[in-house]
Amino acid sequence: MAKNIEPKCKQCRREGEKLFLKGEKCFTDKCSIERRNYPPGQHGQKKGRISDYGGQLREKQKIRKIYGILEKQFRNIYKIADKQRGITGDNLLQLLESRLDNVAFHMGFGASRSEARQIVRHNCILVNGSRVNIPSYRVRAGDIVEIVNAAKEQLRIKHAIEMANSRTFPAWIEVDTKAMKGIFKMKPERSELPATINESLVVELYSK
Repeated sequence: MAKNIEPKCKQCRREGEKLFLKGEKCFTDKCSIERRNYPPGQHGQKKGRISDYGGQLREKQKIRKIYGILEKQFRNIYKIADKQRGITGDNLLQLLESRLDNVAFHMGFGASRSEARQIVRHNCILVNGSRVNIPSYRVRAGDIVEIVNAAKEQLRIKHAIEMANSRTFPAWIEVDTKAMKGIFKMKPERSELPATINESLVVELYSK
């Protein structure tokens, strides 16, 4: 299976902002953005004018990196969003946020989305009592997501939940950290998602 093997800190520096790809490190002063907030490479510190197309492309790449999705997967999700009723950009973000790996991350079952994706693939997640090991599985309103009993003693999961518990959980999920269980209450509203994402640029890019 293809995957992005570029160093995660370089991906953040390329986009000029924190994408929270390395879990706890992103919340410390060890984050590369805190030390070198410019693109990687020999000419990274030189600022040049970016075209409209370049801005649209960079925004698409940024969203892909945040959610850890390859180009073909992202395009397929966009096609689904475009066919749904409502605003295409909002639909796109809701589809991305309802992926099982992303929901598991927000519930604190993984320190980062990549770690949450690995936990899903390793058969550590139950959805409504059934094992699901497909990261792209679409979680629906009312679904119960939890850690299987055999994995509840894994140190990385316990540590991730402790760190998540020290922060606030999104309003669209409800989490019982002691039971390692959560409920996906509803699809998030656009106002509940990061303002740093400009999904309209992606819509403009794919509408050409």
